[in-house]
Amino acid sequence: MNVAALFLVPVLIWGSTWYAITWQFGVVAPEVSVTYRFALASLLLAGGCLVTGRTLRFSARDHAFLAGAGLLMIALNYNLIYWAEEVVVSGLVAVLFATMVFMMPIGMRIAFGTPIRPRFLAAAALGLSGVTLLYLPELERGVGGSTLLGGALTLLATLACTVGNLMVVRNNNVGIPTIQGTTWTLAYGTLFSALLALAAGVSWTFDASARYVLSLAYLAVCGSVIAFVTYFALLKRVGPGPSSYTTIATPVIAILISTLFEGYRWTPTAVAGMALAVAGITLALRSR
Repeated sequence: MNVAALFLVPVLIWGSTWYAITWQFGVVAPEVSVTYRFALASLLLAGGCLVTGRTLRFSARDHAFLAGAGLLMIALNYNLIYWAEEVVVSGLVAVLFATMVFMMPIGMRIAFGTPIRPRFLAAAALGLSGVTLLYLPELERGVGGSTLLGGALTLLATLACTVGNLMVVRNNNVGIPTIQGTTWTLAYGTLFSALLALAAGVSWTFDASARYVLSLAYLAVCGSVIAFVTYFALLKRVGPGPSSYTTIATPVIAILISTLFEGYRWTPTAVAGMALAVAGITLALRSR
């Protein structure tokens, strides 16, 4: 699969999961929904590895980094985002999470000594400005007294995801295969998500409605198995800098889906935001 496909597949899927996640609100606690999602995804991946003869045996040191990636990228990242969206508008979450395009180069510099390239910073500024303009109407309507808490939760999620990505880079560097690494990362993420749900004291319920079951299946198969395997393959192919621009492209796709299903209305400001976001993504990928 070429780089363009590896970039587009997780972006298109994760852009749609913002809408699919809304189908899960109501009966089941968010912490439990996250656990169900990644439990199903990791079981599917593990079954695929067994059928195709892929080994899931790694050293204790490798498991420590796989567990760390699962804790940070899955358990903490997703639960913190769910908690943030309970108190602030999703637009603020999208904008703050997109700051990962700045966090990632800094993290690579600290962890691996990778130089910070000015062209990437320019691309990040363009992309983040575009996402901000796209969600500006929602930000103007929804910023209130809970903004500080929601913003803090989102930035913690972004930081957790950034460090988790750096752990995946380390796992790639030592030769852990993408599919097996994804399997263990999601499995450990499931374990830590379950522990978070137990610590939060939420009820372990299940919603048997078609709406919940279909969204769970989509989030597990497409939003987790397919999206994470292709994203981790992208991360291995082009590195975390360009890969982090999925955080710019994903909310752009979410806006397009909102236009189709939720009646999002385009304004000149939104069009300008879309243009800036696309320009930032293009500049980042071309600089690679």
